[in-house]
Amino acid sequence: MSNPRQPNSDEPTTHFGFQDVPESQKAEKVAEVFHSVAARYDIMNDVLSGGMHRLWKRFTIELSGVRRGNKVLDIAGGTGDLARKFSSLVGPEGEVVLADINASMLKVGRDRLLDKGVANNISFVQADAEKLPFPNVTHKEDALRSMLRVLKPGGRLLVLEFSKPSNPLLSKFYDAYSFKFMPLAGKLITDDAESYRYLAESIRMHPDQDTLKAMMSDAGFERVTFHNMTGGIVALHRGIKP
Repeated sequence: MSNPRQPNSDEPTTHFGFQDVPESQKAEKVAEVFHSVAARYDIMNDVLSGGMHRLWKRFTIELSGVRRGNKVLDIAGGTGDLARKFSSLVGPEGEVVLADINASMLKVGRDRLLDKGVANNISFVQADAEKLPFPNVTHKEDALRSMLRVLKPGGRLLVLEFSKPSNPLLSKFYDAYSFKFMPLAGKLITDDAESYRYLAESIRMHPDQDTLKAMMSDAGFERVTFHNMTGGIVALHRGIKP
């Protein structure tokens, strides 16, 4: 990939992995990545996490407190693992909306859920988390405020995301794994090392646990907490709309 650290215009820039790009270009660049990885996203999740992503999602479901009749918005829901479980929990009286900004990811998720007979209480929306019509986002603060806006009072936001390991030795191992094994696995399985190199870089640009907690509080959420999993490689944040 090129490294446009000095754009030729006065347009504000943002990060694309470790690169700086004009804000107007980021959505297109991120879309290209997820168009590329969508078809084998589930396989790569299993390979790269050793199946641990299933445990992270299970804990998210348990902490969500979702019950029969609830309404759930699954943002950046990818291939629909969480949406499928939420659909079962809310029952026919409830509703689940699987939203993703990327059309390829949304199609894979929709097809997968429909193939499994999950249809009656779930809908699919291509939407930007920053401008929800009812998360890889350029302005995370805008996305959090948008999420707060669409929640009912007492509603819960859960953010399951890669984060920062707390142990220095684990952090060194994770860096080596991310920047060497992830692109290699991407090359061998999907013939696309660059997309997985970007994903490793984008994870490093994500706010750490305490920073994201503060951002959620600043956006207006209350009782914000987080839970580290796998030594902090993944964190689950939760906040309540007052």
